[in-house]
Amino acid sequence: MNSKILIETGFSEWLPLKTISFSNLPQDKSSVIVIVDKELSGKPESDILYIGRTKDAVKRIMGGYLAGYGGKNTKKINQMLFDDGYIEKTSISWVLTDKPRIMQKELLAKFKENHGQLPVWNNKKKLLVKPKGTPAFKPKEAPALKARATAPKAIVRPSAKPGPKPKIASAKKSTSKEETSAKTESASKGETAAETSEKANTKNEAASDNQIIT
Repeated sequence: MNSKILIETGFSEWLPLKTISFSNLPQDKSSVIVIVDKELSGKPESDILYIGRTKDAVKRIMGGYLAGYGGKNTKKINQMLFDDGYIEKTSISWVLTDKPRIMQKELLAKFKENHGQLPVWNNKKKLLVKPKGTPAFKPKEAPALKARATAPKAIVRPSAKPGPKPKIASAKKSTSKEETSAKTESASKGETAAETSEKANTKNEAASDNQIIT
């Protein structure tokens, strides 16, 4: 299967992707799309790069393949066109159909039967495209953990038990003691005064006796 056989089965004329415009595309109609590498046309190997389907050819081709919007496969085709230079050598064709899924499946099966594999851009294993401008990622090494110097724990010693509280003499006891001492002092004073008066009487009596004897 190649681009020449597809034209014979009802596909449109091949248009370079580089110069295609809105007016060239079918409007709001389902179709099967085929992209070919024109540099391979007429050679033993097939020039078909991709067999796809869409319900809106304008959106898929202009917004997807050329502008880069859409799913994974659409974005991969956009990168192949512009990053690998295929935009300079690829052409596109389509055929309108009410059953694009079934027709695409039949074309892929026939291509695989003839060539032993799917078209290059339909083969997910071969269509590996690196993301644009993605720098090589190097995992950062975790910083070494610094051992923190731990301060020695303070030894908590049991505090001395408080001694017994001093007993405070009650006011009544102190009062009774003061009264006792006051009574003792007054008694002693009374005795001293009596002794003094007795001595004085004795002296007076002695003096009167002397006078009488004389």
